[in-house]
Amino acid sequence: MTSRIDTSFDFRSDTPAGRDPDTFSPTLAQYHQRLWSRSLPNVSRLDLTPSPPPIYLHHRSPSGDLWLSSDSVIHTYMTWPMMQPIVERMPASDSEAFRAIASTIGGMMVWPANRVGGAMTINGARGFTRSIRDRFDLTVECVRRYYLGIVSPLEMVLARYPEFFALFVDFDGFVEFFLLQDLVTDARSAVTCFLPFDDFSSPALPQDLPTYLSYRARSIDFVAARNERIGQLDEALSADAATLRPPPS
Repeated sequence: MTSRIDTSFDFRSDTPAGRDPDTFSPTLAQYHQRLWSRSLPNVSRLDLTPSPPPIYLHHRSPSGDLWLSSDSVIHTYMTWPMMQPIVERMPASDSEAFRAIASTIGGMMVWPANRVGGAMTINGARGFTRSIRDRFDLTVECVRRYYLGIVSPLEMVLARYPEFFALFVDFDGFVEFFLLQDLVTDARSAVTCFLPFDDFSSPALPQDLPTYLSYRARSIDFVAARNERIGQLDEALSADAATLRPPPS
């Protein structure tokens, strides 16, 4: 496992051409293992071991096996055909800057990878649900509602993974563990969405360039803030490891 985390590392750089960093970046797999192998809010510990792609990481406990895969959660939409009339108006340098920060560890998440009854996973459902369209902010709002027992567009897929969500006890525990504080209000009573939110009524995709630029700016701010939190956690993990290291003989 990697010894330290570089929050500026672009996972496209060590991924074979034409492949998905979520599956084929070895550095991303190592970073996920380092960050999420630690104590959980439910007082147990998540110890992750590498697993062959596309599963990525595995945890075994008395309550059963947990299989996790990586998910790039900040979508630039630059490859979506319906977004081409908007994104093609962006300067190439701005588009690449968005892709680059979205490809750092602050833009990455892990979700359960196993298909329950052959049904779609959380990662898959995020993209195919029209009121979500792969947006992470809207996904986290669905997670908030899951813990409260409130209806959401992803309620059925989230309900297929109760063991995963039980690890974090409640929404506050989920936010704290995955370092999502900059995506919620201080009281954790609401998600601070990247675009104005009206209970999943408006189109999830930006409909014009000004809206897309607003989405882009909010997304970048979130990733930058989460990268800073990840860097702080990495420092703490390194300090903890140093205290456990035996003194030189």
